[in-house]
Amino acid sequence: MPHAFAPTSPFDAEQALRLGRETVHIEAEALQHMAARLGDSFVQAVQRILATPGRVVVMGMGKSGHVGRKIAATLASTGTPSFFVHPAEASHGDLGMVTGVDLLLALSNSGESSEITVLLPMLKRQGVPLIAMTGGLQSTLARYADLVLDCSVQREACPLNLAPTTSTTTQLAMGDALAVALLDARGFRPEDFARSHPGGALGRKLLTHVRDVMRTGDQVPRVPPQADFSTLMREMSAKGVGAAAVVDEAGRPVGIFTDGDLRRRIEAGADLRGMRAQDLMHAQPRTIAADALAADAAQAMERHAITSVLVTDAQGLLVGVVHIGDLMRAKVI
Repeated sequence: MPHAFAPTSPFDAEQALRLGRETVHIEAEALQHMAARLGDSFVQAVQRILATPGRVVVMGMGKSGHVGRKIAATLASTGTPSFFVHPAEASHGDLGMVTGVDLLLALSNSGESSEITVLLPMLKRQGVPLIAMTGGLQSTLARYADLVLDCSVQREACPLNLAPTTSTTTQLAMGDALAVALLDARGFRPEDFARSHPGGALGRKLLTHVRDVMRTGDQVPRVPPQADFSTLMREMSAKGVGAAAVVDEAGRPVGIFTDGDLRRRIEAGADLRGMRAQDLMHAQPRTIAADALAADAAQAMERHAITSVLVTDAQGLLVGVVHIGDLMRAKVI
């Protein structure tokens, strides 16, 4: 059985491209108009949210609900505690999630979504502050609201002027505008964002420290300056880092010898069998502190074209080594 909405004529590529471009132009124009309208009500909305001791509760029905979920998630991840409550479920018990110390952000293009308007008298009696995000500036939702954010549009991008397209785009942009203004007012930093995204790439870069990924104890290849070439090579092979630290009697690294150094010595025709670690090493090796970010270790490796960095403590003693493979396994790079 054919699909109920199967094409009745051959696909018109030019028509599809024209409609695609027209949609983008219509929505971009609507956003420009909305940006020009932003004023005192937007500033007051940011101030009210900043002063809210509880959470921002976001509600929306249908497509506005989908946008509302995204707005709630964006607010929560940028320093403004927030969650979404479905208005239909709110009428059947979930309204108990909303308390007098919270603030309600309600989305409705028309401002007459019955699932939301039926809740308004109850929320008003509870003393819950209400910010409306709507295109219906004379609607029921707007009349109940303490503040109205104007998301009105001249037309939907849908050729039938029916499917929520331009209106949901403006709602989404208004939500992003609130989130950005709020995170700036709160002094929200990349480190704060990372704490909300520990599983993401940014979280790993800003939360993972060298101590979390470095090799310690017997895993660290080290030899004294007087070690012969054979001992040096056995230590490098056993630890699998591609390098060995040369440390003095106190345990401070005075040099390093790497696979690259070995290759260059052999290519130069040097006889290494009678040489000692102190004759082969690079003095003043690159080091990093254990409490430095692992991303800093990655940058040091890239900057100096090396694959491992020695880790030292406040006294300059060797406490570990971090290899590029360790950073890759931790997904820092």
